[in-house]
Amino acid sequence: MAKETHLRLNRQTVLLGLTKVTQELFPEDDLTLDYSIHEGVFCKLANSALSVREVKQIGVKLREWSDCDGLIQLVGQEGGYYHYKLGNTLIKALYPANNRSSKIDNFRLIPFSPGFIIDFTEIQKEGVKPFTLPRKLAGTYAKTKKWLRNLGLGVVADVNNYIATGKSLELLSIAEALQEKEISDIADMIIQHRRTIRMILISGPSSSGKTTFARRLSTQLRVNGLKPVHLSLDDYYLNRKQIPCDKDGNYDFDSLHALDLKLLQQQVKDLLKGKIAETPIFDFFSGSRSQKTRTKRLGHNEILLLEGIHALDPCLLQNMNKNQFFKIYISALFGLNIDPVNRVPTTEARMIRRIVRDDLFRGFPPDETFDLWDSVRKSENKSVFKNQEECDVMFNSSLLYELNALRPFAEASLAKVTVDSPNYEIKKRLLNLLSFFEPMDVSKVPFNSILREFIGGSIYSD
Repeated sequence: MAKETHLRLNRQTVLLGLTKVTQELFPEDDLTLDYSIHEGVFCKLANSALSVREVKQIGVKLREWSDCDGLIQLVGQEGGYYHYKLGNTLIKALYPANNRSSKIDNFRLIPFSPGFIIDFTEIQKEGVKPFTLPRKLAGTYAKTKKWLRNLGLGVVADVNNYIATGKSLELLSIAEALQEKEISDIADMIIQHRRTIRMILISGPSSSGKTTFARRLSTQLRVNGLKPVHLSLDDYYLNRKQIPCDKDGNYDFDSLHALDLKLLQQQVKDLLKGKIAETPIFDFFSGSRSQKTRTKRLGHNEILLLEGIHALDPCLLQNMNKNQFFKIYISALFGLNIDPVNRVPTTEARMIRRIVRDDLFRGFPPDETFDLWDSVRKSENKSVFKNQEECDVMFNSSLLYELNALRPFAEASLAKVTVDSPNYEIKKRLLNLLSFFEPMDVSKVPFNSILREFIGGSIYSD
């Protein structure tokens, strides 16, 4: 997990320096670290757009700060923050940094209106492709930020205030309505092209809510007279003993080759031809395929819907007409920051979702989830994120209130991680992040909510 941008000391050191030099260059404005992009972070000023010239100026100033090898003094830890002093500048950070400005990772600043991307990709490394501007990802975040502004929500404290003043039901209603509207809009796009589209592919990283999203999209499509026939890649897992292992000897559940690809490809072809297929059912508790199957056939006014982390991988369904596919990418792109320069990493939010779900419903205690997380992330970087810009539409499955709702569940699960566990520091880190979120009652969370996929009570549970 040390490879995550927000967990690498050298990268956090760069972000501290970035905050310092931006304050010096633009004292009348505030830097905002908005969201992750590949191996970097998108940044902008709160009240004005940055020109290419100004981005270059920030980069020069940041290099100068690094070259001077200035002291970064840790003043203390309080209120969930590391408090640093860089010269005369005081900065609060959620994650630790190094003690000298020269101890940084290589970086480059890429202008990306209205701000820039600070990228840490090792561009000299063999096999690393040139940076691709994430226009669809940026557009999805921009839409989320616009909704938040319209609701008067800027930081986590604003959501906490809703809960503390007894307005959590209002918050729930708004958050769920926003998602329902977008799901409805996506269904309308599919209906407009129903004559050519034969199959919907839904992909996204672990714990992004693909299963519930697929069910809710199916409901919207049925309202419009188009019935989806649902397939989940989770049901095509090989039996646990056949799952390939990573280099550390752990089962690599998130590898494409953990799936029975031959069976999947044959059944998809059969279904698109109108044939009957006996599709498998995977039992996560036993780690094996069930003796039972589901009988499926694609009839009139029906469309095949396939969801899973590898759904957009070109190797999943080879030698098929791609024009038949409508591709959807979904991820939990948490949009609220703790404060302008301390964002909530999307990987942390997804990890919390997965810890709760795995502990409650999949027979994996938190230590096992932690042990598998490196494998999950490697698979995502290899097979998921590289395909995200190829989608027809991108959906943000994060909810405004979700970490508030997840906090009690996550705390109960994390209590199982003991002080002698090698994952104890991860537990402390996540509990610290959760401490910024006011816990809330989840009894009024709708039973079709994406959040129910992780806390239980979903109407879509088999």
